[in-house]
Amino acid sequence: MATLQEKLNGLPAARRKKIDRRTAQLVSEEMTMRELRKARNITQAKLAETLNIKQEQVSRIEKRTDLHIATLRRQVEALGGDLTILATFPNSAPIKIMGLGELEA
Repeated sequence: MATLQEKLNGLPAARRKKIDRRTAQLVSEEMTMRELRKARNITQAKLAETLNIKQEQVSRIEKRTDLHIATLRRQVEALGGDLTILATFPNSAPIKIMGLGELEA
């Protein structure tokens, strides 16, 4: 039985290139908070200044696997983005979840 790599190598060059581009796109769509900050070319110190917290706190946030949604939203917004939370279900379009971690006006 051929391995996945052998199967890929057997494909035409144009098809392999298309697969490589799609793989890179999918990988780029998933980032840790640290990777996201670095991709935006922002240092921990600069982010901490924007959030009015200490650099050490940014480091701790980036290492955590469980965050309050409000903390995550503040950090994403400080990086220049907006946080959107989607629920996905089989055979259904994604559903945007509203009202979580949003500050009252």
